[in-house]
Order: sequence, then structure tokens, then C-alpha cells
Amino acid sequence: MEEIIDFFRRLSANNEREWFDAHRSEWTRVRGLAADLAARLIEGVGTFDPTVRGLRVQDCTYRIARDTRFSADKSPYKTWLGIFVAPHGKKSGYAGYYLHIAPEPDPLVGGHMLISGIYCPERTLLRSVREEILDNGAEMVAAIRAADGFRLNTDNKLRRVPAGFPADSPYAELLKHKDWCIEKPVDEAFLLSDDFVERAVEEFRRTHRFIELLNRAVQYAYEEMM
Repeated sequence: MEEIIDFFRRLSANNEREWFDAHRSEWTRVRGLAADLAARLIEGVGTFDPTVRGLRVQDCTYRIARDTRFSADKSPYKTWLGIFVAPHGKKSGYAGYYLHIAPEPDPLVGGHMLISGIYCPERTLLRSVREEILDNGAEMVAAIRAADGFRLNTDNKLRRVPAGFPADSPYAELLKHKDWCIEKPVDEAFLLSDDFVERAVEEFRRTHRFIELLNRAVQYAYEEMM
């Protein structure tokens, strides 16, 4: 883990193709270490969530090159490592368990973080999750509370309850969300501990019921779309 953190810290300070090309062999080693980390995380999460069993490393990891076509920031490389363990992989639309390693805090997520949830679901899934909250809000609130140490991210939400949902619902604040993620910041001491993967898996285990409820809504939406 120390090599992974060190590489991304130096990349953050030297985010240029020339520097990356000069350190490409180092990146090859770091990429292998990251793949091993992802495989262990997949296996660990699979011990309590059978829906992620059988995932491959490439199903849960991302390319280091940034897509800069529509961004004012033309930095060529991501300065963080992300591993997203979700049913059917990172592009499936399902909620899952995300490990974010960022030695230098990035604008999107921040620093090192454990996150469980669903981010920017497409419109049909978004509506289905809100319907799940409307019907089973108490269960959703209980699942969030059961994730001891995690906090609900409130960055991406509407000012008002969306059209078609009751403004006087006891779960109005949850209905305003456009994504549902609970997060736990962690420090480098956590990442560098010998039993880091086991500790991360135990943290994610606390969020399992939250993920189950979100993915029940996602599954309903997909079934209706068939």
C-alpha cells in the first residue's frame, strides 16, 4: 500500500505525460499491487454479499488516463485509485462498495475514503430508489444508522422534494437526494495497517443492508425496463 500511496502522491505533483512516461515501469508495478488489492477486496466483500462473487479485477477498477474531452482540467492522469465492487461491475448501475485512495484530496471525493452507495443513477433508477424510500423509508433510515461510523453524503440533493413525491413525507430529505452514498474518511495509518483489507471489509459489512435496499430498487427498475 505504501508504494501505491507514494506513487499517486508524486503523480499529483507531476501530472504530465513526460513524467509518467519516465516512471512507466513503476506504474506497471503499482498497477499490479492495485490489482491484487482489488482481488482481495472483491473476495472479502463476497463473504457477506454474494451478489459480487465472481467479479474480475477489471470489472471493479478504472483506467489511470483521464477523459479530458469535456473538462477544463486537461491533466492527463487520475491522481487517485478507485475500486468499486458492485454486482455485475462498475458500469452496471447497481450500488456497491467503493475504496478511494487519494494522497492529495481531489475535488470530487476528497481524500482517502470508504463509500457505499449509488452515485448519479440514471433517471429510471433514480425514480425507483425514491419509490423504495417512500415505501420503506424507515428501513432505509435504520440501515443508514446501522452503518456505524459512516455518514450520509448530502452534497448532491435538490432544494425541494421532486415532482410526483409528497413534500410532507417523513423521508422528504432522503427523497431530495440525487445519489445515495454513505462515507467514512480514513487516514493513512488505516491504509498502511497490516490488516487493512480485513478492516475495510468489516467496515463495508456494516453497510450491507443499505446496499441491499438500494439494489432492490435498481433490480425493480431493470425488471420494469425489460
